[in-house]
Formats: sequence, C-alpha cells, structure tokens
Amino acid sequence: TFQKNAQALGARVYRTRDPQEVKDYILQVAKDNGVKTVVKSKSMATEEIHLNPYLEKNGISVAETDLDEWIIQLAGQTPSHMVMPAIHMTKEEVAELFSKEVDERLSTDIPRLVKVARDELRPKFLAADMGISGGNIAVAETGSIVLVTNEGNARLVTTLPKIHIALVGVEKLVEKFESVVPILDALPRSATAQLLTSYVSIISGPTANDDGSLKDLHIILMDNRRTEMARDPKFKQALQCIRCGSCLNVCPIFRLVGGHVFGGIYTGGIGTILTAWFDELKKSEDIQGLCIQCGNCTQVCPGKLDIPEMIMEIRRRLVLENGQSLVQKTIFGVVNNRKLFHGILRAASVAGKPFTSGKFIRHLPLFLSDLTDGRSLPAIAAEPFRDTFLKIKQPKCQEKVVFYAGCLIDFAYPEMGVALVKLLNKAGIEVLFPQEQTCCGAPALYSGAYEVAAQNAVDNIKVLLQEDVKHVVSACPTCTVALVHEFAKTLDTLGQKEWLPKAKELSEKALDFSTLVKYLVDEGRLSFKEGVQLGKITYHDSCHLKRTLNVSEQPRELLQKAGYEVAEMFECDMCCGMGGSYSMKLPEISAPILQNKLKNIKQTGA
Repeated sequence: TFQKNAQALGARVYRTRDPQEVKDYILQVAKDNGVKTVVKSKSMATEEIHLNPYLEKNGISVAETDLDEWIIQLAGQTPSHMVMPAIHMTKEEVAELFSKEVDERLSTDIPRLVKVARDELRPKFLAADMGISGGNIAVAETGSIVLVTNEGNARLVTTLPKIHIALVGVEKLVEKFESVVPILDALPRSATAQLLTSYVSIISGPTANDDGSLKDLHIILMDNRRTEMARDPKFKQALQCIRCGSCLNVCPIFRLVGGHVFGGIYTGGIGTILTAWFDELKKSEDIQGLCIQCGNCTQVCPGKLDIPEMIMEIRRRLVLENGQSLVQKTIFGVVNNRKLFHGILRAASVAGKPFTSGKFIRHLPLFLSDLTDGRSLPAIAAEPFRDTFLKIKQPKCQEKVVFYAGCLIDFAYPEMGVALVKLLNKAGIEVLFPQEQTCCGAPALYSGAYEVAAQNAVDNIKVLLQEDVKHVVSACPTCTVALVHEFAKTLDTLGQKEWLPKAKELSEKALDFSTLVKYLVDEGRLSFKEGVQLGKITYHDSCHLKRTLNVSEQPRELLQKAGYEVAEMFECDMCCGMGGSYSMKLPEISAPILQNKLKNIKQTGA
C-alpha cells in the first residue's frame, strides 16, 4: 500500500533486501544524474549500511549536516548515542576539530562553535547535487515520510537539492496516518525530554524546484533481515524501537563506558540486539556480555521492549552456536551435581579459613589473587544453613511454608535463614526446608546455558512442591525471580512442556520474604514495638526485587514500622554493579558503579 500511494504522488519506491542493494541503487542514481556532492541529515539506517565511505570511495563527497553528525564526521568516528552521536566529546575537543576545519583558533564558547558550524554547512546545502535523509515514520495510507528533528538541517537536505533519497527501514511503516500521533508523543519526550520536537516534516511526494520542475524523490524501503526478525517470536518486539535512546540514558553500563564500548553502529542494550540481526550474531558476542541485566531500560522504553530478555536469548543462541567454554562446562557440571557442589562448598569453608577475616575473604593467594583484587568475597560459613536448620526447634504449626534459601544464604549467610525461620515462627508459621534443593540456575541462565538452568529448575520443582503449602518463600531476589518467572520461561523456551504445569504452580506459590512479612504485619500476626527509634538508614533497591518482582514499598514500610528513619538516597534503584558473576568478569566496570552507589549512600548521612 505504501509503495502504491507514494508512487501515485510521484515518488519512486525501491524495496531492497540487503545493504549492498541499497548502496548500489543510491550510487546508480548518483551516476545517472552526475552527482558529485551529497548532503545528509541524521540517519541511523545509512550508518547501519556504512553508506558514507562507500559513496566517498566512488568519488562522491558526502557532508553530514546534523551538528553532532558533522562533529563525528570531522573526528572520523561513529555515533556513540543514537540521538546524541557526539555526546562523548567535550567542548574542548569540538573546538579543536572546528579550529582545524576553518584554520582559525576557536574558543570553547558553544554559541560561537554553533555559528561556525552553521557558516560552514550553509554553502554545502546550496551546492549539493543530492540530499539523503532517513525517515522516522512511513505512512502507508498516504505514502508519506515523516521526519522528526531538532535542527533545521533535515528540511534543507530534503528541499534544496534536486534529488532527495529517503532511506527507511521497513519497520518504520505504519498503516494509518493516525498512528503517527502516539509516536510523535513518545519520541521527543523519551529522546530529549521535550513535549514537542522542533521540527516535524511530512513529505508526501516530490516538491517543486526553483525552475518549476519537480524534484526527483526516491524512497528506499530497506529490509536487511527485518522481515525475518518480525517472524521470530523472541525478537519481533525489537522492531517497535523508535530509536529514542532513552534506554541508553538510564543504563548504568552505557553511562560509564559509552557507546563506542557498549555497542556497534547501534549502541547499548538495544544496539546489541540490532547488531545481532542487522549485522550478524557473532558481532554481538563481545558487547552482549556488557549488559548487567539490571532491567532499568524496561522502565523507560516507550515501546515496552524487554531488552534484557532479548539479550538473554542472544546469549542462548551464542551458546548453541559456539558451545560453552571449558570453564563454564566444568563449573555448571559441578553445580548440576548437587552432592558434589555442596561437598565442594563445604571443603571451601575449611580451605578458606587461613584467608578469612571476619565474614569475608580479603586476599587469595597465587593465581586466585585477581578474585580479591579490589573486593572482598563472602566467606563460606563454617556450617551451612541446611545443617543449622536441622538443629532449630520449631513449634508445630498448622500453617507451613517452604523456604528456598539459594546458595548464598545456605552457604555464606546462614544467619539470614535462621532469622527468617524465627520470625515466621512468631507469626505461627512452621518453616520446611527440603534438603534436596539446589542452585536456582541463575548463573547458568545469565550465561546462556539454558540446558543447565532447565535441569536446575526441574531439580528444584521436584523438591519444592513435595509439600502442600500455600507459599514457597525466598529471601534472595534473584532466586525469587527464578522461582516466579525464570523456571517456567526457561522450560518453555526449550520446549520441555511436561514440566511447565509444575513450574507455573511453583510460580504462583513463590514470593519474596519482605512481601510475606508485610502480609503478616497487615493481618496483625506480626507487630512492632511502638515508639522505638532506631536511627537513620537508607535503602538500596535490588534490581531484581524492584523491577522484576515490583517490590519496593514493602521493605521501606517494614523498616519504618520497626522504628527506622528511611532517608532516600539519590538513584536508590540504580544498579550497584554486582550483577552476580558480572563483578568477577568485568570488575573494571563493576567497581566504579559501586563507588557511585557508595557515594550516594554516604550523602544521605545514614
């Protein structure tokens, strides 16, 4: 429909399968019309196919006219952000670039630098033989291209040269013109915190030249695996991305390392996904590991994309394609053997004693020293919770819950498990602890080893549902996420349908400890002493607890009822940098994130 309606207005519409077809078509149009100079407005699609170097290799001069794009073109770089391509550069660096370009020593005065850019680019618009733009939206009903910009350059690119080529990914197609409105509502708000963008240009057919003839308008609809992506149930949602970049702005990793480290042409978490599809899966291998799975991006995305989930699927497919590393195979092989795994942890408790100070291992020797470089590890407890639990004398109660401890509480912080049992006993609840429970599978799952995670899921489902109880409670957010969400999703992904009903049954019973305690307080089964003042504290929201389980108010209410003054820190729900094994794999990224969190904690005075 779009092609038919756009052609009826006088445009030429060309559909392409791959990047080379696009480049060949544009080059042929340029040759047929004797084009020597091209001006471009901002277009991620042209960046995707590396159009500029291709045209320049064929003797055509290309000038970027978006201010940021011109800056990085002069610097010989690629965009570091989808909306603000030069955000990584300082005004001093820009002044140096511009000084070389105009052969004049310029100050760092930003209005002056903008004027220099305007003065340099204006003649390029007037002399250009061809203008190339992207397109934010393509409307099938009217055959129109919609451009959303904050600079006037796109209007000059699309109106001054006699030839205009618009390169649009097929995912930008919408059926009705009314569908433009929600995108125009969302894009400026999410991209630049504006209610309205400065310019919305709607191009419906070619406009007139100054001599009265019509301009030559070409609209290229680029596929480049987009239709294949639309057929993939795991990744089709990514085509709803409107390239607003809001996910990048809240990503703790992107904020630290930028898009030249975290990304390819497309940057950040969404860039990882688009790279895997629009380039190749292998190209996403290094950058996918930078995602810490904090889920912050899911809270701001106007398209409601589950970026962390799609990155998990990329990891799974990379493991299917490349296999697990020898180290991963060994570790996960041990974890999947409960008796061996627990035996090794018990042995580690004894072996670690010479290196333990209090509850932490401060320094490890020889080849293990990197593990304690800049961090302390939790010491393995002398007695795991599973052994301590057998010694706890509980009252016989009519109501019972099953406690899933997870590896950390079981083997590093057993006192947390003991406190949980005692508190629930006070509420008239007896705690059951199946000894056959094992790792929740999160380490394997977040590494892409879904088969290992599925086995962990099945092993735990078998034992946690043996007792007929109302709740299966966990005090570890990551473990709770596994019980509530990941067991069922993992089994479903692998097609292990026979265990799905049981996984869903467990999901309905599972809940985190703070939510259960809040229920008990509200029901009057647990109470706090009145008038107690225990001082000021601040509370850090766990990524999994807040964003996956939607639990944030319950812990705060309980702390306040207990007598604490809760002082909110800046960015209380920003990731702490731990990310499970992430802090071991990428300590140079994890440590600065933690330092920022500690600074925010200190500033509360708690």
